[in-house]
Amino acid sequence: MKFKRILLKLSGESLMGAQGYGIDPVRLGQYAEQIKEIHDMGVEIGIVIGGGNIFRGLSGSQKGFDRVKGDQMGMMATVINSLALSSALDAVGVDNKVLTAIRMEPVGEFYTKWKAIDAMKAGKVCIFSAGTGSPYFTTDTGSSLRGIEIEADVMLKGTRVDGVYTADPEKDPTAVKFDEITYKEVLARGLKVMDLTAICMCQDNNLPIYVFNMDVVGNLKKVIAGEPIGTLVKN
Repeated sequence: MKFKRILLKLSGESLMGAQGYGIDPVRLGQYAEQIKEIHDMGVEIGIVIGGGNIFRGLSGSQKGFDRVKGDQMGMMATVINSLALSSALDAVGVDNKVLTAIRMEPVGEFYTKWKAIDAMKAGKVCIFSAGTGSPYFTTDTGSSLRGIEIEADVMLKGTRVDGVYTADPEKDPTAVKFDEITYKEVLARGLKVMDLTAICMCQDNNLPIYVFNMDVVGNLKKVIAGEPIGTLVKN
């Protein structure tokens, strides 16, 4: 097993599945099954899930929403997704805990690093919701922050593409995939792995990021087993 403790970053958009909005129960179920597979292997798991399938603060502010309120709406969207994932994990028998960056008991417990680590050591999957709790930060940055705080071995970024490319592979057929790349090169090339704040945090705190396609069932287990199916971003 390659990684003992991970921070898994899931995109809200991926949860839409084929629907184009909201939460697709089939995709949610697939995610829960994949998480169960690695949980059964003994991996300690923290998860951050985006909210883009429900609401995006930044695009909201372009439509006339106040940016801070828009971002707060985005944070609430991540809480909805976190509760959905928690419910799906319950359904497959995986013990889990939703922790929120903003106080909202009884929806979830208020996040602290030590509460999260104790829960993971006890075999619970921890789902970190409401981003950082502050506006102007994305869930990418929330993932970097939580990954560093819980002392994860790696951040696994589950996306719709199977790694980091020289250009967007969905738009440019000549794009070439990297097996491994440094943070410095990601920044120099302006590659859209995560937002700049998130990349710089991971670089400064030496948290590697592994980018892979989470929408292919079985891929999460392959990553944990050390199969080279994505791109490793590191110092």
